[in-house]
Amino acid sequence: MKKNLIVLLILLTSTIANAQFIKEKSINAQIGYGITFPSDSTDDFADEGFFAQSELVLKITNWVDFRPYAGFIITNSNGKDLDGNPTNQIAESQAFLLGVKSRIRIPIPYVAPYAEVGIGTSIGKFRTLTRFYNFDKTGIIYHIPFSLGLELGRKHNVDISFTYFYQPYVKQYVGAFAAGLTFPLN
Repeated sequence: MKKNLIVLLILLTSTIANAQFIKEKSINAQIGYGITFPSDSTDDFADEGFFAQSELVLKITNWVDFRPYAGFIITNSNGKDLDGNPTNQIAESQAFLLGVKSRIRIPIPYVAPYAEVGIGTSIGKFRTLTRFYNFDKTGIIYHIPFSLGLELGRKHNVDISFTYFYQPYVKQYVGAFAAGLTFPLN
């Protein structure tokens, strides 16, 4: 199953990248404040870290583009909840992220709001320890990326977003508040 998912992502990415309906190609690079939190918990806690990602932007129209991506996230527990109180609950990830997303934007001059969704795989170490779950996994799992953000500037080449990856196999969300720049390839 895991090998089939990786092969499917590689085939899909290579097919889309060479398609004739692609109008423009560019690279988007993002960095940000990473966070991991469980999908089911009675307490408010999250573990913090670092996020980085690069995307190949394949523009189809002003409204839609495809984005094969590769990135990583590293979050570690500090033993505290969001209010600064001690907790023994943990939601950590050290993972390489790989997949493809589709972005739908409203091309307003200077500020273009957007939403993204896709499918991908996380490769690494995942730990979720709550009152309901105890996952300590290493390997390959699938994730569902989704983002909300703004493209800023005259050419919409500055990107600010909330980007998240739902990892149902380990009952956690990983994500970031990220900022990025887009560089045209044409």
